[in-house]
Amino acid sequence: MVEHVRIVGLLVALLFAGYGLLRYRRGGWRRLDLLLVLLVASGVTVVSLFPQIGDVFGWLFGLESRAFALLSAAILALFGLFLWLIGQVWENRRRSGEIVTGIAVRQYEEQHLLPARSSEGDGGRGEVLIIVPAYNEEGGIREVLRRVPGEVLGYEVKKVVVDDGSADATAAIAREEGVPVVTHVVNRGQGDALRTGFAIAQAEGADIVINLDADGQYKPEEIERLVEPIIEDRADFVLGSRFMGFYEEAGSVRHVGVVFFSRMISLLTGVKVSDCTNGFRAIRVSELHKLSLREDRFNANEIILEALKNGLRFDQVPVTMLSRAAGETKKPPKLAYPLGVFRVIISTWLR
Repeated sequence: MVEHVRIVGLLVALLFAGYGLLRYRRGGWRRLDLLLVLLVASGVTVVSLFPQIGDVFGWLFGLESRAFALLSAAILALFGLFLWLIGQVWENRRRSGEIVTGIAVRQYEEQHLLPARSSEGDGGRGEVLIIVPAYNEEGGIREVLRRVPGEVLGYEVKKVVVDDGSADATAAIAREEGVPVVTHVVNRGQGDALRTGFAIAQAEGADIVINLDADGQYKPEEIERLVEPIIEDRADFVLGSRFMGFYEEAGSVRHVGVVFFSRMISLLTGVKVSDCTNGFRAIRVSELHKLSLREDRFNANEIILEALKNGLRFDQVPVTMLSRAAGETKKPPKLAYPLGVFRVIISTWLR
């Protein structure tokens, strides 16, 4: 019986190693992938030929049964491989986002930026670029775009809509309004839409970039409040705060949650943040390269933490936050939202 188990173990190890080598030679795997498979095959081989190695694990784990000790060691190894697999999934998601962003930015450069650069300049006026990330927002985006001023405090205001894989008329409506649109070929989430917008702001050579949602919750007429501290060189990052201004849903469950997480960030950073989930913000474009942004959702908290960690001068101004003008919320339901916010805060703070 023991010999039969050893033979089966060696056959399994050979199959593992052979499969790994075949995938590697065909170009489907990296060296690290092959190394992991060979390590697993080596482990199976050693245990098959020298089962007494289980006594070592039994001593480490304080177990008398050799078989149970080997099983415990195998479970730990599988858990380690599971964590590695999760890391690979996140890495692949990040790379996919970079590809989508790269395509969108190239699209903007070819359709809007290069022709503009070939024309005469505007006399040296500064530029504020309004980034409007949008996913299925055909009901409210037209009104939002029409209300954006053409100039603020002597700075030219430009608008760009980042259509995050919408299935409705969002992109068509923006184009009807004469606003440049860049499109994600698939829906990636607001985090990737903002990263695309930030990359466009850098390529555009803008001075200030502003995030403005397409759902009508924020008032474009209040853009001046956000850019003034940056223009006056008092801040690099300005966050709108509904609690310093007006909040239509004051007293709701969401209100309580935002206050809780804002105090949590304030405690972790030592900087008072009053509205950590507010998406109405302005950033000095020359400081964007300091922000390491990875999240596809709950990115408002990540941006704040990255800005504070990297020394951007921070300010808050009162803004109005209304109920959504049209369409459906894109926030996850029930406990998924607060749990997601909590995860992003902790993971970003620990970087």
